[in-house]
Formats: sequence, structure tokens, C-alpha cells
Amino acid sequence: MSRNLIQNPILRGFHPDPSVCRAGEDYYIATSTFEWFPGVRIHHSRDLVNWRVLTHALTRKSQLDMEGDLDSGGVWAPCLSYDNGIFYLIYTDVKSRQGAFKDTPNYLVTAPDIEGPWSEPVYLNSSGFDPSLFHDTDGRKWLVNMLWDHRTHKNSFAGIVLQEYSTALKRLIGPVIPIYKGTELGLTEGPHLYRKDGWYYLITAEGGTQYNHAVTVARSRNMEGPYETDPRNPVLTSAGNRDLELQKAGHACLVHTHTDEWYMVHLCGRPVKEKYCNLGRETAIQRCIFTEDEWLALADGTNQPSLTVEGPDIPAQPFPSPAERDDFDKPVLDIRWSTLRVPADESWLSLRERPGFLRLLGRESMSSLHRQSLVAMRQQAFCCSAETGMEFEPEHFQQMAGLIIYYDTKDYVYLRITHDEELGKCLGIVRSMDGVFDDSVCAQIPLLPGASCRLKVIILRESAQFYYSAGNTSWEKIGPSLDLCHLSDDFPAYIRFTGTFIGMCVQDLSGTFQAADFDYFEYKEISGD
Repeated sequence: MSRNLIQNPILRGFHPDPSVCRAGEDYYIATSTFEWFPGVRIHHSRDLVNWRVLTHALTRKSQLDMEGDLDSGGVWAPCLSYDNGIFYLIYTDVKSRQGAFKDTPNYLVTAPDIEGPWSEPVYLNSSGFDPSLFHDTDGRKWLVNMLWDHRTHKNSFAGIVLQEYSTALKRLIGPVIPIYKGTELGLTEGPHLYRKDGWYYLITAEGGTQYNHAVTVARSRNMEGPYETDPRNPVLTSAGNRDLELQKAGHACLVHTHTDEWYMVHLCGRPVKEKYCNLGRETAIQRCIFTEDEWLALADGTNQPSLTVEGPDIPAQPFPSPAERDDFDKPVLDIRWSTLRVPADESWLSLRERPGFLRLLGRESMSSLHRQSLVAMRQQAFCCSAETGMEFEPEHFQQMAGLIIYYDTKDYVYLRITHDEELGKCLGIVRSMDGVFDDSVCAQIPLLPGASCRLKVIILRESAQFYYSAGNTSWEKIGPSLDLCHLSDDFPAYIRFTGTFIGMCVQDLSGTFQAADFDYFEYKEISGD
């Protein structure tokens, strides 16, 4: 029987830092969500080929309080594992990341079922980020994480350390044990520990999460080391080959299938122009083997990520495609929607006050790290369209609502309805590029009071064109075609970690909570050059 082929990336759009685990014949991948709520998105597959969004682990503010978290802070590099009927999830809620210091509290939640309910968090430590949990064959559990060293003239990425976790006491116990300093690639992070045939294999991410990213392997007969570095490292990288479609390959995690095969999931990025990965960092998968001398290797004999990979010896088990249109007819938001930093609750978002509409109350500005009224979904295709229909009656210029393409508080493009003293209710485009706000992208268009308006954007790789329809009129262009390269991890000089979202938002900078009603939202993948 011919095997199914896996097409990479398997999780398109903003799905970085994948952690994969198996429970019976089901496979799950958890990915970083950073400042977006709910935290830790979990995908499900039964064949490693077809994947669906299944759930989120962190759905309550008591589990994840990100109000005030900085851009690209919040949830970093979760680790999902399964042992004796219990799912374990380790995650970091990054509170600071710029300069010498990083404040990185690490937590553990558990659940008997992948769909929850997940427990209240157990605080573990704050000594570094990217922690994982290793379940040894003797039943003991070990936290594995990188150690952050803030001191001048020291290696900030100070190595990988171990500490035992007690399930009975719900805390770390015993000494912190350094086990690995990393290779000459440096920036050693993202550790995962595995046991196979008497070996402990340590998988790490090195080289930084940009274009020199890589996966390295070391091994030891003793969990505490010393660890021998694979002389053929890196086992996976895109560095030095800009012709590869999958760039930034690194931050990997292994899974052993129920058919006795090995696969590696890893993050990657696909630039649209030069170096700009507008979709963010994505998740891909590679088939692996263990060589005769018992080292991990890619099955194709290279150390480069492939677009097409042979799937495991499992029959195809596809899932239905998600609906392109959301008419907001359900009492809760669809699982694909995310909000910024805070949960969606009735204090600012309602699907009940006006059935068939999403009502958002205007709150803080697009620059806020606290209480934005923004609901958005990931852009997952280079070429796509998004549209919404809305009703909004602003009373002054501090009230705005509309359709936004959003990377973070510094970079977004926003087609919004507002009020002008001379024009009255009007429509225009505002843009922020590296924190520089510009509302002169195009002339503002007057709108009739009381009339609904439809807003639309068509994205073709790095370019976006906005459209509008007032009342029941046909679509008309508004503004020029805009370059979107600033909505990427790679712009400007500082490093960011998320991806582009498209959605709806409302601001009321006067603090009177003016509401906007959205009738529907439609996201479609389209053909393009």
C-alpha cells in the first residue's frame, strides 16, 4: 500500500515552537500563542497528515494573566506530554524580554482529557524559558530548561539544566543539575529529552530563531550526563541555503508513532519577499530514523527540511474544512478566533445582546498592552481575502471601528470608520509602521449616518488592497495597494515572534464604550501569483 504524503507546513500561519505528543493512536501538537488569548493552541491528528484545531489549554485568566504583557511576550514554547492517562502542559508567561533581563515564570497544568478542563497552574521556576517535562521509565519526572544568565561577559544562554518534579508535592525538588552547554552554534534553547535503547537523547534548538536556526542532538547513557554531541550536527537546518522554501528550520520535538516510526515536528518560516515572513513562524514535520550507530537523522539522508514527506503507515483520516464564513449565530466564539491579552467576556464582547451579530464595546487604542477590543484570526495563506459587514455610529474622532490587519502594537493596517468634525461619519485607512502612526494613507470617504457598511481586504503575498461597500452598493477600492512587509517577524531590526492576524476591532478613546456590531466575517484563501 502506498503511503500518504505530508505537505509542509502542516500548521500554516502563526504556529511556532511545536510540541508533539501521542496518546494511543491520537497525535497532538501544542504551539506558542504569545500575547494572544486563549493560550496554547492544540491541534489534533490521527495520521500526521491531516490536522485540525481542537482546543486551547489556557482559557481562564487564573491560568494566564497577560494584561500588560509586552509584544511577543506571554506564552512561549509550551511542552505537551502524556503519561499514564494524564496530559501535562508546561508553559512560560514572559513578562519582560528586552535588555539584559528576562522575567520568565514557568507553570504546569494537567488534564485527564486533552479537551480539558485543564487544572489551575502550578508555579515551577523562573530561571529560564523553553522548559519541557521528561517522564522517565522509572516514573520520575524531570523539568528540563535553558538557564538565562544576565551578567555582563557571560553567555546569556548558559546551558541546559535538569531538576526533578514531584507530582505528590506539586513542586520542583532536589538540586538543579547542569547537563549540557550546547555547541558552537550557540543560543542553546528549546530542550527536549527522550529515552531509547539505553540512551538519553537531548534535542536542542540553536543558532537563534531566525535564519541560522538549527536542531542539534546530544546523547548520554546517564540522564545527568556527560552528553556527547552528534559529530554530524545540526540534524536539521535551513541555514546557508536561501533557495529552500522552508526557512528558519529549528525548535524541534520528536514523536514515536504507534506504528513504530519516528517523526520530528519543527518550526519554519516562508518569506514572501527577500526575508519577510508575513505569516509568522509555522510548523512542519520531517520523517526520522536512528542510524546504525544510534544517532538521530532525517530519513531522506539530508539535514534540510522537505516540503513533501512520506507519512506513517496509517490510513488517511481527514477532517472537514473549517467554514469560510462566520455569521456569529452561536453563543460562543468559533475556536479560530483570538483576542489580545485578555479573555473574551461579556464586559466588552457579546454574541447575545443582538443575536446574529458580534457586538464589541470600544475600549483602548491599538497601542494598548492592556484592554484592546480586538477579535482576530490567523492569516494562513499568502493570498487571501477577508471581509466583514458592520454597523457603527461614531460620535467623534476618538471612536473608531473596522477591519484590521494586525501584527502588534507597532505594526498594523486598519480600515476604520470614525467621525470627522467636517465630514461626519467617514471611512479611511490608518497605518502604523514601527510605531509611527499615519492617518494620511488616503482621503477619508463620507458615509451616510445609520447605514451599514461592508469592508474587505485582498492580500496577495506582500501587498494588500482595501475595498468598501456602503449600504448595498458594489465594492469600491479605497486607498493604494499597501506593502505589508512590516507585518513580519523580520521587521525592523529587533526580533519579534508572532504573525499576521486579520480581524475586527473597536476603540473608544474617550472611555464611553461606544459599540460596533459586526454581522459576519469571511476569510477565504484565493489563488494568486
